[in-house]
Amino acid sequence: MATSSKKSVTLQEVDEGSADQRIDNYLVRLLKGVPRSHVYRIVRSGEVRVNSRRVDATYRLQLGDRVRVPPVRTAVPERAGAPLSMSPRFTPRTLLEDDWLHAIDKPSGLAVHGGSGVSRGVVELMRQASRPPFLELVHRLDRETSGVLLLAKKRAALTRLHEMLRAGQVEKRYLVLVRGRWRDARRRVSLPLQKFVTGSGERRVSVQQGGQTSDTLFTLLDRPGEFSLLEARLETGRTHQIRVQLAHLGHPVAGDDKYGDFELNRTLARTGLKRMFLHAWRLGFEHPVTGTRIELTAPLPRDLEHFLELLGGNTTVIQERLAHG
Repeated sequence: MATSSKKSVTLQEVDEGSADQRIDNYLVRLLKGVPRSHVYRIVRSGEVRVNSRRVDATYRLQLGDRVRVPPVRTAVPERAGAPLSMSPRFTPRTLLEDDWLHAIDKPSGLAVHGGSGVSRGVVELMRQASRPPFLELVHRLDRETSGVLLLAKKRAALTRLHEMLRAGQVEKRYLVLVRGRWRDARRRVSLPLQKFVTGSGERRVSVQQGGQTSDTLFTLLDRPGEFSLLEARLETGRTHQIRVQLAHLGHPVAGDDKYGDFELNRTLARTGLKRMFLHAWRLGFEHPVTGTRIELTAPLPRDLEHFLELLGGNTTVIQERLAHG
């Protein structure tokens, strides 16, 4: 286990590689091993300053900005090239890698980044393994969600992909198993979603008037037993969008421990489903530099496929969906 060291106040000048990055993400990358929650705390308290002024966590750095970084405890850097096996469940399968992008098939149970009690997520483990000059998440997946995860290896690629996400130019599709008999072959769901914090400090999302618009196109693939297998195509990218929409409609995601049917989840765990049945199977976009159309797919993990078979589901329809899009 790495020991800890305490640094003194430092001043960092923002270069081209960090320009236009949010200050919170910049600090998470700079202060390796420091939980994201602590980064937010030192920004809110004013211990972090940009050009001698207080900023909030959403401030985007400009070329030449001078960032005051207070002394914090950080992990002593691990040996370069240390194996990713420090998280034994994490053996990433690369779907795409070039000079600008790195896409992997993320396993369930691993956070995409450290923070909130998690010391290291996917991005920290990948940085630890290869020490890239730059590596940032293009988008996020929930810890229990498996599937296609895209990271950027250059700032320009990250900025362009974020623009494409905001413009709806990135196609994201998921496979999801829900409780109950879904009736429509295709159905577009649009609901207002609002974030809130529970009494215990946990962040949640609910359907509330005045919330952010969320749109998803659901396609029915199969009805195994008292469940329905759907493909969900995101048209907006709100936090927990698929999970909250489906729970609100009375079709909670099987195994969902936040918005699901908890009694059902306990029964499913005894019969073989140990996780949430939500898988990011497809990501389509134009390459941010070359303009080439990219279609990334990740097959349904064996544990989910096996559970479908136990229900009597038609796994052939999934294979056909993966093959033909």
